[in-house]
Amino acid sequence: MNGQNKTIEYYNNHAEEFCVATKDADMSYCYEKFEQYVNPQGKILDVGCGSGRDSKRFIEAGYQVEAIDASEEICKFASEYIGQQVKCRRVEEITYENEFDGIWACASLLHIKKEEMSAVIEKLCRALKKNGILYASYKLGSQERFADGRFFNDYTEKEMREIFSKQKGLEIIECFVTEDVRKERKCEKWLNIIAEVI
Repeated sequence: MNGQNKTIEYYNNHAEEFCVATKDADMSYCYEKFEQYVNPQGKILDVGCGSGRDSKRFIEAGYQVEAIDASEEICKFASEYIGQQVKCRRVEEITYENEFDGIWACASLLHIKKEEMSAVIEKLCRALKKNGILYASYKLGSQERFADGRFFNDYTEKEMREIFSKQKGLEIIECFVTEDVRKERKCEKWLNIIAEVI
Protein backbone atom coordinates (compact mmCIF):
# COMPACT_ATOMS: atom_id res chain seq x y z
CA MET A 1 0.00 0.00 0.00
CA ASN A 2 1.51 3.34 -1.01
CA GLY A 3 1.84 6.39 1.23
CA GLN A 4 -1.27 8.17 0.00
CA ASN A 5 -3.44 5.05 0.36
CA LYS A 6 -2.12 4.54 3.90
CA THR A 7 -2.96 8.17 4.65
CA ILE A 8 -6.53 7.73 3.41
CA GLU A 9 -6.83 4.53 5.46
CA TYR A 10 -5.64 6.48 8.52
CA TYR A 11 -8.34 9.13 8.02
CA ASN A 12 -11.01 6.49 7.45
CA ASN A 13 -10.02 4.78 10.70
CA HIS A 14 -9.74 8.00 12.74
CA ALA A 15 -12.36 10.18 11.03
CA GLU A 16 -14.46 11.22 14.00
CA GLU A 17 -11.47 11.72 16.30
CA PHE A 18 -9.69 13.86 13.67
CA CYS A 19 -12.74 15.92 12.76
CA VAL A 20 -13.69 16.64 16.37
CA ALA A 21 -10.08 17.66 17.14
CA THR A 22 -9.82 20.09 14.20
CA LYS A 23 -13.31 21.50 13.57
CA ASP A 24 -12.97 24.38 16.04
CA ALA A 25 -9.43 25.49 15.08
CA ASP A 26 -9.41 29.26 14.53
CA MET A 27 -8.33 29.91 10.93
CA SER A 28 -9.75 33.44 10.79
CA TYR A 29 -6.41 35.07 9.89
CA CYS A 30 -6.07 32.89 6.78
CA TYR A 31 -9.77 33.22 5.90
CA GLU A 32 -9.44 37.00 5.85
CA LYS A 33 -6.32 36.83 3.69
CA PHE A 34 -8.08 34.55 1.18
CA GLU A 35 -11.48 36.23 1.14
CA GLN A 36 -10.10 39.66 0.33
CA TYR A 37 -9.21 38.33 -3.13
CA VAL A 38 -12.25 36.13 -3.85
CA ASN A 39 -15.42 37.60 -5.35
CA PRO A 40 -18.19 37.92 -2.74
CA GLN A 41 -20.79 35.17 -3.27
CA GLY A 42 -18.25 33.48 -5.55
CA LYS A 43 -17.83 29.73 -5.93
CA ILE A 44 -15.15 28.01 -3.82
CA LEU A 45 -13.76 24.48 -4.06
CA ASP A 46 -12.60 23.19 -0.67
CA VAL A 47 -9.96 20.54 -1.46
CA GLY A 48 -9.43 17.99 1.31
CA CYS A 49 -12.10 19.62 3.43
CA GLY A 50 -11.58 17.45 6.52
CA SER A 51 -14.23 18.15 9.15
CA GLY A 52 -15.89 20.74 6.92
CA ARG A 53 -14.79 23.56 9.24
CA ASP A 54 -13.65 25.85 6.43
CA SER A 55 -16.54 25.00 4.09
CA LYS A 56 -18.97 25.88 6.88
CA ARG A 57 -17.27 29.24 7.34
CA PHE A 58 -17.41 30.04 3.61
CA ILE A 59 -21.06 28.97 3.31
CA GLU A 60 -21.98 31.19 6.26
CA ALA A 61 -20.08 34.06 4.60
CA GLY A 62 -22.29 33.76 1.51
CA TYR A 63 -20.05 31.78 -0.86
CA GLN A 64 -21.17 28.82 -2.94
CA VAL A 65 -19.06 25.88 -1.81
CA GLU A 66 -18.19 22.52 -3.28
CA ALA A 67 -16.22 20.32 -0.88
CA ILE A 68 -14.21 17.20 -1.59
CA ASP A 69 -12.12 14.82 0.50
CA ALA A 70 -10.35 11.53 -0.25
CA SER A 71 -11.62 9.81 2.91
CA GLU A 72 -15.09 8.30 2.70
CA GLU A 73 -15.57 8.42 6.48
CA ILE A 74 -14.49 12.05 6.72
CA CYS A 75 -16.89 12.91 3.88
CA LYS A 76 -19.75 11.46 5.97
CA PHE A 77 -18.82 13.59 8.99
CA ALA A 78 -18.30 16.75 6.93
CA SER A 79 -21.53 16.30 4.94
CA GLU A 80 -23.51 16.23 8.16
CA TYR A 81 -21.54 19.11 9.67
CA ILE A 82 -21.99 21.53 6.74
CA GLY A 83 -25.46 20.38 5.70
CA GLN A 84 -24.59 19.46 2.12
CA GLN A 85 -22.98 16.53 0.35
CA VAL A 86 -19.19 16.33 0.35
CA LYS A 87 -17.85 14.38 -2.63
CA CYS A 88 -15.38 11.58 -1.94
CA ARG A 89 -12.65 12.40 -4.43
CA ARG A 90 -8.86 12.69 -4.52
CA VAL A 91 -7.49 15.95 -5.80
CA GLU A 92 -5.64 14.00 -8.53
CA GLU A 93 -9.05 12.89 -9.88
CA ILE A 94 -10.68 16.30 -10.34
CA THR A 95 -11.64 17.36 -13.87
CA TYR A 96 -13.14 20.82 -13.30
CA GLU A 97 -12.41 23.54 -15.83
CA ASN A 98 -12.89 27.28 -15.44
CA GLU A 99 -15.45 26.75 -12.67
CA PHE A 100 -14.30 28.32 -9.40
CA ASP A 101 -13.54 31.83 -8.15
CA GLY A 102 -11.41 30.37 -5.37
CA ILE A 103 -9.80 27.10 -4.32
CA TRP A 104 -9.01 26.48 -0.67
CA ALA A 105 -6.49 23.67 -0.02
CA CYS A 106 -5.75 23.95 3.68
CA ALA A 107 -3.35 21.29 4.97
CA SER A 108 -4.42 18.84 2.27
CA LEU A 109 -1.87 19.00 -0.56
CA LEU A 110 0.87 18.14 1.94
CA HIS A 111 -0.08 14.48 1.50
CA ILE A 112 0.86 14.58 -2.21
CA LYS A 113 4.27 13.30 -3.36
CA LYS A 114 6.67 16.09 -4.34
CA GLU A 115 7.07 14.75 -7.87
CA GLU A 116 3.28 14.95 -8.35
CA MET A 117 2.78 18.43 -6.91
CA SER A 118 3.26 20.39 -10.15
CA ALA A 119 0.63 18.27 -11.94
CA VAL A 120 -1.81 18.78 -9.05
CA ILE A 121 -1.28 22.55 -9.03
CA GLU A 122 -1.88 22.55 -12.80
CA LYS A 123 -5.21 20.72 -12.30
CA LEU A 124 -6.25 23.26 -9.69
CA CYS A 125 -5.34 26.13 -12.01
CA ARG A 126 -7.53 24.64 -14.74
CA ALA A 127 -10.43 24.47 -12.30
CA LEU A 128 -10.16 28.21 -11.57
CA LYS A 129 -11.69 31.03 -13.60
CA LYS A 130 -9.48 33.87 -14.83
CA ASN A 131 -8.43 35.92 -11.78
CA GLY A 132 -9.38 32.93 -9.62
CA ILE A 133 -7.52 32.55 -6.33
CA LEU A 134 -5.68 29.47 -5.03
CA TYR A 135 -4.82 29.15 -1.33
CA ALA A 136 -2.65 26.26 -0.18
CA SER A 137 -0.88 25.52 3.10
CA TYR A 138 1.95 23.14 3.93
CA LYS A 139 4.03 22.37 6.99
CA LEU A 140 7.22 24.40 6.84
CA GLY A 141 10.30 22.23 6.37
CA SER A 142 11.89 20.04 3.71
CA GLN A 143 11.19 16.45 4.72
CA GLU A 144 9.25 13.70 3.04
CA ARG A 145 8.06 11.58 5.95
CA PHE A 146 5.56 9.31 7.69
CA ALA A 147 4.18 10.58 11.00
CA ASP A 148 1.24 9.25 13.03
CA GLY A 149 0.29 6.83 10.25
CA ARG A 150 0.22 9.49 7.51
CA PHE A 151 2.48 10.54 4.65
CA PHE A 152 3.64 14.18 4.64
CA ASN A 153 5.70 16.43 2.41
CA ASP A 154 7.03 19.61 4.00
CA TYR A 155 8.18 22.58 1.91
CA THR A 156 10.42 25.59 2.23
CA GLU A 157 9.27 28.90 0.77
CA LYS A 158 11.96 28.60 -1.93
CA GLU A 159 10.71 25.14 -3.00
CA MET A 160 7.11 26.27 -3.12
CA ARG A 161 7.87 29.42 -5.08
CA GLU A 162 9.74 27.32 -7.64
CA ILE A 163 6.78 24.94 -8.07
CA PHE A 164 4.22 27.73 -8.38
CA SER A 165 6.41 29.83 -10.70
CA LYS A 166 6.56 26.94 -13.19
CA GLN A 167 2.79 27.14 -13.69
CA LYS A 168 2.01 29.23 -16.74
CA GLY A 169 -0.55 31.92 -15.94
CA LEU A 170 -0.25 31.60 -12.14
CA GLU A 171 1.16 34.41 -10.05
CA ILE A 172 1.95 34.32 -6.32
CA ILE A 173 0.26 37.21 -4.49
CA GLU A 174 1.29 36.36 -0.94
CA CYS A 175 3.51 33.86 0.82
CA PHE A 176 3.52 33.91 4.62
CA VAL A 177 4.33 31.71 7.61
CA THR A 178 1.92 31.12 10.50
CA GLU A 179 2.03 29.23 13.78
CA ASP A 180 -0.21 26.19 14.18
CA VAL A 181 -3.48 27.47 15.64
CA ARG A 182 -3.79 24.44 17.94
CA LYS A 183 -2.31 25.42 21.30
CA GLU A 184 -0.55 22.11 21.82
CA ARG A 185 1.22 22.52 18.44
CA LYS A 186 2.22 26.19 18.53
CA CYS A 187 5.85 25.24 17.81
CA GLU A 188 4.83 23.93 14.36
CA LYS A 189 5.00 26.39 11.47
CA TRP A 190 2.86 26.51 8.33
CA LEU A 191 3.75 27.89 4.92
CA ASN A 192 0.75 29.61 3.29
CA ILE A 193 0.56 30.59 -0.37
CA ILE A 194 -2.05 32.66 -2.17
CA ALA A 195 -1.81 32.79 -5.97
CA GLU A 196 -3.93 34.16 -8.81
CA VAL A 197 -4.70 32.81 -12.27
CA ILE A 198 -3.85 35.66 -14.63
